Amino acid sequence: MPTYNNERTLKRVIDGVLQFTQHLIIVNDGSTDSTTKILEDYSTLQQIHFKENKGKGQALRQGFKHAESLGYKYVITIDSDGQHFPKDIPVFIDELEQAENKNLLLIGARNMAQESVPKKSSFGNKFSNFWFWAETGIKLQDTQSGFRLYPIHHFKNLNFYTNKFEFEIEVIVKAAWNGSEVKNIPILVLYDETERVSHFRPFKDFTRISILNTWLVILTLFYIKPRNLFRRLKKKGIKRFLVEDVIGSNDSPQKKALSIALGIFIGITPLWGFHTIIVLSLALILNLNKAIAFAFSNVSLPPFIPFIVLGSFILGNTILGQNETYNLSTITTNFEVLKHLKAYIIGSFALAAVSALIAGIFSYFILLIFQKKKVSVPNA
Repeated sequence: MPTYNNERTLKRVIDGVLQFTQHLIIVNDGSTDSTTKILEDYSTLQQIHFKENKGKGQALRQGFKHAESLGYKYVITIDSDGQHFPKDIPVFIDELEQAENKNLLLIGARNMAQESVPKKSSFGNKFSNFWFWAETGIKLQDTQSGFRLYPIHHFKNLNFYTNKFEFEIEVIVKAAWNGSEVKNIPILVLYDETERVSHFRPFKDFTRISILNTWLVILTLFYIKPRNLFRRLKKKGIKRFLVEDVIGSNDSPQKKALSIALGIFIGITPLWGFHTIIVLSLALILNLNKAIAFAFSNVSLPPFIPFIVLGSFILGNTILGQNETYNLSTITTNFEVLKHLKAYIIGSFALAAVSALIAGIFSYFILLIFQKKKVSVPNA
């Protein structure tokens, strides 16, 4: 339980938790009110005291380390501002016990539609939910609730860098990247503005969160998505990957074909070095299959590059009505690239468009045939 200047609600929340467990670690994050005096009445509990305020993220990180040193594999975190009900603790325990996957991170989902919830909190939660989905592909109802269950024994290989409120975003994103199942469970919530004290600083903390999300999105596009795809390719092999992830995907043939067309179009364009981020960004914006689009964007493999470049020059030369003659020998030996750059750029985009169109139409009909065969099997 991280706490900072919550003297009005602290005792009530502690007493509520003690009705369910004595295994409570309280992290006093440099409180300047009567928090320290209140905690003197709970001397038998594990307590960590910071001399000055370091932020909720640092309080949670220290709490995790202490819990791990005591031999715990899981921790439940609860805020001390009174918005959470300790009687929901068994909800987390029951969910963990019933789950097949024990690498589970649970976030209590609050009813953000009730009248007592401030509009800024509801907006902030929707904002956070969107970015979590963009970074992990997981849709959640509530990503900001501090009432959570963490599988801390699965965090040993993770590095965390944030210390304030944004830590609660960093930890769930990196846990999801690391293979933890992140899901919501419904909990009760109370927003009593007469006693609740919020330490969220709209400008400073929102800026920190925005910077973190920007960095996490960049990591997602440049590292996590390619990493996950290559892991699947390596594990399954190309043939099995195509069968299971392309043909066997639950997406419609139209969506798969458009994803293939997008990947091929971007892969042939002269945007060298930016293919990955562009194709993943467009697939995300257009709601296409990111794995398929990324896989086919690698059409520009080293063995094919000379032929793609040659085709681009020939097509560009034709479009411009020029009389230049190109072959593999001329474009690889003492070739003046800048002199023919216009032909190459126009030709590459034209070749990309034509190739994408042909591949999209062809793959659509092939995938449609596979889908019909798949549907007809049970009826047979």
